[in-house]
Amino acid sequence: MILSVDLESALPPYEQIRAQITAMTASGVLPPGTRLPTIRQLSADLGLAPGTVSRAYRELDAAGVISARGRHGTYIARPPTLTPDERASLLRLAAASYAQAARQLGASQREAVLVLREALATSGQTQ
Repeated sequence: MILSVDLESALPPYEQIRAQITAMTASGVLPPGTRLPTIRQLSADLGLAPGTVSRAYRELDAAGVISARGRHGTYIARPPTLTPDERASLLRLAAASYAQAARQLGASQREAVLVLREALATSGQTQ
């Protein structure tokens, strides 16, 4: 699963997880029926407390984005509707976060763009 959590962000980790899963379902990256990792597995992968992941899953379940089937797992239930403005806003937020990290590392604009292009190519998102 393509999730990451920035512990330095003002946005709580559970909200970062919720927003990322919502965005991936709305964009079709996670289509309905996709099985999500268990709370235990995702918390271990991200280095978070299980309660943090559990809260994100509870909020996604309450919004109807996912369906928890007990021992049988948790699945994407339906894609939420994401307006073009919401999508653009999420992209701007991600871009601002990346730009800040690149500046903090002393990267030039050219280097930051090159690394971003490489990351998009690696994740199969080039256009």
